[in-house]
Amino acid sequence: MKKRNFLKSAAVAALALSAMGASSIGAAAQEVTLRMHQFLPPQANVPAGILIPWAEKIGTESGGRIKVEVFSAMSLGGTPPQLMDQARDGVVDIVWTLPGYTPGRFPSVEVFELPFTMTNAEATSRAYWELFKSDMEETEFKGVKILGTWVHGPGVIHSKGEGVRKLEDMQGKKVRGPTRVINGLLAELGAEPVGMPVPAIPEALSKGVIDGTVIPWEVTPALKVAELVDTHTEFSGDTALYTAAFVLAMNQAKYDSMPDDLKKILDDNTGADFSAHAGKTMAGYDASGRAIAEATDNEIVVLDEAEVARWKSAAETVLDNWFTEMDAKGIDGKALYEKAQALIAKHSN
Repeated sequence: MKKRNFLKSAAVAALALSAMGASSIGAAAQEVTLRMHQFLPPQANVPAGILIPWAEKIGTESGGRIKVEVFSAMSLGGTPPQLMDQARDGVVDIVWTLPGYTPGRFPSVEVFELPFTMTNAEATSRAYWELFKSDMEETEFKGVKILGTWVHGPGVIHSKGEGVRKLEDMQGKKVRGPTRVINGLLAELGAEPVGMPVPAIPEALSKGVIDGTVIPWEVTPALKVAELVDTHTEFSGDTALYTAAFVLAMNQAKYDSMPDDLKKILDDNTGADFSAHAGKTMAGYDASGRAIAEATDNEIVVLDEAEVARWKSAAETVLDNWFTEMDAKGIDGKALYEKAQALIAKHSN
């Protein structure tokens, strides 16, 4: 009798252990590791101030069930223009990049890069998210999960020698631009545009491949731009010469495979508020980048409103050309531009 009870107890214990084991296996299966790939060194402002803190926050809020590993400076291979395909194809799980690095594939995003469109990065980033949801999510970005959309602060011209003090000084200068639209703007302003991703700028400046570059102040310390140029040109007024549009993009299948409670953690930490925060944070680093240039012998030139008006007039052709190009793609470019401007104005107030 005692033997029979012992065997029965052992069987019950075995079943309990089996159930516990199955439960443990199930819990382990819920843990998710996401590999994020981006093109800047880890100490640069965006990874250090936005991407890595975001990854840590996701980990904390998930109780460690989501681990986001951030791989910087293209350490997983490929080039910055290949990042969107790496996310789409599942080579990595998340990327931070510029859609403009792949010209023609995400034409609607270019509306935020048009000259003298951006007011401030926070408002424009929030507008970007709204326009993405209404006009891009189910078209140009279909098949990839977009977690955030933002822009950087006002674009600045950084150049060698006497630099740019008036519109005519752009004539013949070889100036690096980040995307198709901005390169088109540089051409209309009289420069010779040279397209290249951010990491290539220092070598191009030091070797004389380019005479200058357009980038915001925030990234200049990581690239040591103040050591490579002599003059920095800013624009007065309530709009910027240009900005560039970024996305934080995720492989759709990876997102879909996650359990609902972990999806919710991602959803709660992405979207409009995250995009506005990222834009504001990125632009917030402009002051420290500018301060480094002020501490050198470099000159910071601020174009007055009368001179800026001349640049705006020269840039009107860029808008007209873009409207025509969008019409050819079946996109009402003028309507999209007006919608973007209305959203930016709404969030700028």
